[in-house]
Amino acid sequence: MGTPRVILHMDMDAFYASVEQRDEPSYRGRPVIVGSPPDKRGVVCAASYEARKFKVRSAMPSRTAAKLCPEGIFVRPRMDVYRAESARIMTILHEFTPLIEQVSVDEAYLDVSALVAEKTELDEAIEAARPMAAAIKKRIREECGLTASVGISSNKFLAKLASDFQKPDGLTVILDRDKLAFLRPLPVGTVHGVGPVTARGLEAMGLMTVGDLQDTKMSLESVAGSFAWKLKERAMGIDDRPVDLSDERKSISAENTFLKDTDHRPELRSALKEMAQDVSQTLDKHGVGALTVQVKVRYSDFTTLTRQLRLDDPVTTAAEIYRVACFLLARHQLVTGPLRLLGIGLSTLVPPTQQQLRLPI
Repeated sequence: MGTPRVILHMDMDAFYASVEQRDEPSYRGRPVIVGSPPDKRGVVCAASYEARKFKVRSAMPSRTAAKLCPEGIFVRPRMDVYRAESARIMTILHEFTPLIEQVSVDEAYLDVSALVAEKTELDEAIEAARPMAAAIKKRIREECGLTASVGISSNKFLAKLASDFQKPDGLTVILDRDKLAFLRPLPVGTVHGVGPVTARGLEAMGLMTVGDLQDTKMSLESVAGSFAWKLKERAMGIDDRPVDLSDERKSISAENTFLKDTDHRPELRSALKEMAQDVSQTLDKHGVGALTVQVKVRYSDFTTLTRQLRLDDPVTTAAEIYRVACFLLARHQLVTGPLRLLGIGLSTLVPPTQQQLRLPI
């Protein structure tokens, strides 16, 4: 019998907003909204728990957030500060184990199996990780002045659910023997990989809870397609995804939300050039090129479209990226009216080459 697998998931509580509340005492206990001011074009990046009570959420237009929460305190994002704070937090985590998958600036999975290896029974091993989780929370609170929620279980799916269960400042353990009962009352949309469309399809079949998924004999392929078998596994608390220890960037992107909707070509070209320069510098920093270039447009009615192109050779320079982005906009005739947002994304990151860029005909 192998070593029991124990995964810990750490998630900071309302990270951006909590940093602002920590640094400005007058914000504490008040609804803080990190993002563009309501009198400017832009969206909410993060909201404190006080603001969330008014249904303010990330990606919501700032104007909408102001209507929902008139007393909200709007604070412009300080990304450099958040990144520096994230680095401090991840340094703390690395003092417990090097087996870490950083998901974002405020979230990470830790494989702590080896640290509780003296426990040969799975639930004993999971429970043995509790003091470690408490110590992580204590270190983050004392050294960073912030709170984190932590979940512990036998896999990533359950550990993530556990960390969400008692936010903020929670510590939740899901034992293997309890996982089916824990999952049963949860909405189907709780399952990792189930988006709003799939959730609505499952609910139309009468499958409202994870317990319904556990019990059903119906085929789920008509709604979930090839994900159907994985969906059934997740409903049973099974998830074999490993903690990804690679530190490679999966994608790079930049976006520009215009102060006023525009289809003015010089303004769009200027924005594209600036974003191309931005993502090119990030490529250079990581020593990679990109085989896939994507453009993203959002219109006045919030309709959003993306189009991408896979290249034979990786792009690296701002000029190359700008040229492909312009090609995509023209090829797919995306500027059919004023744009609210324009973005560039790069993916399929590979070692760069010195070959000349070739566009497919």
